[in-house]
Amino acid sequence: MASQYYQEMQESFKNNNKSREFPAHTAKVHSVAWSCDGRRLASGSFDKTASVFILEKDRMVKENNYRGHGDSVDQLCWHPANPDLFVTASGDKTIRIWDVRTTKCIATVNTKGENINICWSPDGQTIAVGNKDDVVTFIDAKTHRPKAEEQFKFEVNEISWNNDNDMFFLTNGNGCINILSYPELKPIQSINAHPSNCICIEFDPTGKYFATGSADALVSLWDVEELVCVRCFSRLDWPVRTLSFSHDGKMLASASEDHFIDIAEVETGEKLWEVQCDSPTFTVAWHPKRPLLAYACDDKDGKYDNNREAGTVKLFGLPNDS
Repeated sequence: MASQYYQEMQESFKNNNKSREFPAHTAKVHSVAWSCDGRRLASGSFDKTASVFILEKDRMVKENNYRGHGDSVDQLCWHPANPDLFVTASGDKTIRIWDVRTTKCIATVNTKGENINICWSPDGQTIAVGNKDDVVTFIDAKTHRPKAEEQFKFEVNEISWNNDNDMFFLTNGNGCINILSYPELKPIQSINAHPSNCICIEFDPTGKYFATGSADALVSLWDVEELVCVRCFSRLDWPVRTLSFSHDGKMLASASEDHFIDIAEVETGEKLWEVQCDSPTFTVAWHPKRPLLAYACDDKDGKYDNNREAGTVKLFGLPNDS
């Protein structure tokens, strides 16, 4: 029997299954993320900029475009509690912190390599950034100075703190999840999570689970306390590039080069919905308060010219009549 939640969400998506696209950039979008209050969506792009939209009821209005990076903006994230600050990681060997109130860059931090992933600690005090040389740098969010640096001997993919801020997780190219104590950065455990490259990791807002996605096209759901795999989701055929838990922790969106985004019910693993796409999806992010999914896909033919699709951000979960 389908759960009541499952039935309610299916009904909701039947009435709100529209995807709308919003022009954001002149080239493909690598990363989308919501501010903690859900008022703003930020996107980072191959065009070296970040864009910020304001969500107004059932549409998004572009507020600003943030220029300054000298290379692709590969990932970005917001401050966990301050809805005005976000940080971008770029291949130009810097990270930049931006303030939407002044629309200015309030800090540029020089790093050693080309940055590809970034996360902000749950307590707001530290920003971790990983580069192509598998170095993770921990930067003080107030002084903007590096306070620790770790060189890893394996390919580091995504990085994340746990919700309690006392452990730091890395997914790696050997299919493992490496867990370090924080702030000591001492190895606690290495979990053989997947037979191939472990690409992405995401913690659920309730702190009960985290999920990993890998090159074997599987999504694994893990119990945070026990560090054991609870279940796998296997509806995708291509390497899992991106994951996002809904605000209540009950849905998990996962995406890849498959031309759909899988939305699963976390507790059962059942397919709740799928969002059709015309091309591979790079990034997905559930809104922090309502069942609204932001995502961005590859440009249809890899062409940037005369292509309306280039650089758009999409929203799924809008009312059909909007």
